[in-house]
This record gives sequence, C-alpha cells and structure tokens, in this order.
Amino acid sequence: MFAFLLKWPKSRLLLNICNSKNQRHICTNIEDAKSPLAGIRVLDLTRIIAGPYCTMILGDLGAEILKVEKPGTGDEARKWGPPFMKGTKESTYFLCVNRNKKSICINLKEGKDIIYELAKKSDVLIENYVPGKLKKMGLGYEDISKVAPHLIYCSLTGYGYEGPYANRPGYDVIAASIGGLLHITGQKNGPPCKVGVAVTDMATGLYAHGAILAALYQRMRTKKGQWIQCNLLATQVASLINIGSNYLNADKEAVRWGSEHESIVPYEAFPTKDGYMTVGTGSDIQFLDLLKRMHLMELSELDKYKNNKARVENRDELLPILREKFKTKSNKEWTIIFEGASFPYGPINTMKEVFEDPHIKHVEMIQELDHATGKKVKVVAPAVTYSYATNKVRFAPPLVGQHTDKILKTILNYTDDRIETLKKTKIVQ
Repeated sequence: MFAFLLKWPKSRLLLNICNSKNQRHICTNIEDAKSPLAGIRVLDLTRIIAGPYCTMILGDLGAEILKVEKPGTGDEARKWGPPFMKGTKESTYFLCVNRNKKSICINLKEGKDIIYELAKKSDVLIENYVPGKLKKMGLGYEDISKVAPHLIYCSLTGYGYEGPYANRPGYDVIAASIGGLLHITGQKNGPPCKVGVAVTDMATGLYAHGAILAALYQRMRTKKGQWIQCNLLATQVASLINIGSNYLNADKEAVRWGSEHESIVPYEAFPTKDGYMTVGTGSDIQFLDLLKRMHLMELSELDKYKNNKARVENRDELLPILREKFKTKSNKEWTIIFEGASFPYGPINTMKEVFEDPHIKHVEMIQELDHATGKKVKVVAPAVTYSYATNKVRFAPPLVGQHTDKILKTILNYTDDRIETLKKTKIVQ
C-alpha cells in the first residue's frame, strides 16, 4: 500500500493512514506515516527530568506532546540555572528534555474540566505528582478513566503508591541513595558519590516510555486503557543488575571500586601523560592484544596473569604495572597505538572533546533549532535510528504557555472570547 502512495503527489496524501481512536489526529503526509507514534497524543503533566525525558522520547517518535504547565512559572526546571541559553532566560536544564512539545498553561485546580476535555482527545496521560495530589483535584486515575476509559494513564513517583515511603517526594539522588547506587559509586575507600547525571531519573523515564508503548499495543487488542505505575526507587533497585545479584545469590556486600571492575581485570580508567584512557579486556585474547600493543608481552608468560580469574586475584600486582606504562604516552598516542585493537578503549573526554569528537560529528548527534526567543538552541539527537521509521528532533523546546491558544482552538474548538475569559480568570495563561 505504501509503495502505491509514494506515487501520489504529497498534496493529495490527505489519507487517514494512522488515524487513532475517535479521529483525534490524522496523518497528512509521508513523514507522518513514517513516524511510529504519529496520531498518538500525549497529555504531559510532568516536570523536572524523569517524566519530561519520557515524553521527549515519545515526541521524537512522532507523538503530539501537550505539555501542561503551571501558569506563571511553568515547569520547575525552567528556573534551574544558571547556566541559561546565551542571551535568554531559558534554563539549559529545561532545554535538554523538552523538545518536540507544545506548552499550555492550565491551573489544575480551576481548570480540571479542560484536562478532562483534553484527556478525551488524547491517548496517554503521564504525570509525576506525589501520590494522592492529583486525586484530591479530581484528576487521579479513577477520575480520568471515567471520562476517558481508553486513556493510558502513567504515574511516575518516588516510591510508588504503597509502602512506608509512598507519600515522600522523590528526587533522583535520594532514590539513588536508598537504592544503593551511591554506595557503589566513588573511589575506593572514599565517600559515596553521585553519578554526574540523573541516571535514575532517565532510567525511570525509559521504563515509562517502554511501558506506555506496551500498553498502547495491548489497547489495540483490548480497546481498554489502564494505569501504569513507575517509580524511582524500584527503577534504581532493578538497575543494580550484577551488583544486586552478587548480594542476593552470593551474600557478597558491594564496595566502591572507582573506575575499576570487580570481576574483570584490567577494566578501568588509566592515567596517561595528559589525561585518562579507559580500557577493558573482557577475554584472555583481548588481554594478550593489549600486552602486545603496550610492549609488555613478558607478563603473558606469568601464570598469575594467564586468565581473568588469576588477574582478578592478582590485580594489586598487575594494575600498578599497567598504570605506570600508560603514563608514558598521551591519549592521542595511545589512541594511535590501539587503532584496530580487539579490546574496547577510549579517552575520558571533556564536554568540549565529546562534542568535537569526529564520530559524534559524523553521526550528527548535535541538532540546531530555531527557538521562539529568536536564538538558536542546540540539542542532542535521539540515540536510536530505524531503517524505515522516523525518530528525530522536530522543533525546539517551547516557551512557557507558547501554545495555549493554539491547543484550545484547534483541539477543543474554543472561541477567542472563551479563551480570553479563561485568561482573565487565570485558569489558563
């Protein structure tokens, strides 16, 4: 069918290729038809990182994201600065997770009926309020499901809706603390350390994104919406992988290893003449390749380094030798020496070096967009590519309330007079 459509002029492709329930949205061009989530509308009541990261991924895949913000201030992350985008008051924190979204400002307490109307014409509602807060406003799952039974309602919380921590507010670093990540992060014998970015938030957003897609797929068969619950602490504990398994199945308490690996040697960041080079040898063949390139083949003749088990047991003797050798050359020199190696390696880059890296440039990971302030904003492109589907940055993060009028007019068919009344009563902005 699609091959046939390609023969048509684009102006005639006004076909209901990806029409969703109740004709909420109709795809009108080839690009829409190639976007996996074209025709899906998401009512986004999230702030900060986990929720916005999830909806940004859905937006990259073609979903229409209606970002509902608090009148006046908007998403709290808008204030998380400095730094701000040069020449503006736009927080770079906000910019990193809010592209491909339309901003509408609604007072949730007074504008509950507007949320109901939007829910009826949406496929997904995602929120990250403390459990019970939206329910008090009449916007909990039970309330929304009555007016929009088809809706996938996704809640992101700190600790879930049950248990002694349920009513606590949740932030990434707190969940990472309680969930053990800080305990295993940092230098040997040093204090615990948080990871450089909010990985627990991002992992929760990724879990939510996958869960939403699964629920949408299930709805195709059942015609029913449902309530999805994701939380930071459960995500963090689920992300402990081998470290959690070590304790559960071998009674082994975790310790901090810095950049070293508990079960693989060598596998760490080695100091060089001008920085650090991270190298990992996951097999004996890779280890021999490393020794050959570093001109340390004499070590291969010693039984205490003959296999990974022996190297782990004798790490305190082997690693100092490798560390001293690495200090004799620069990152650039080692990169040349390791070119074509069977083992993985790479320098520890600064942000400048990351975004000037030739591979990052080649795969076009940096996208530049026109922002409503008149400035240019740079964002990192989606990490996933498809052979056919479109997954891309479409437009810049919005100003607070930038699309309020447009959403109310085009989706809910509100008149200008009605919108003006709502603004005067401060129900919308």
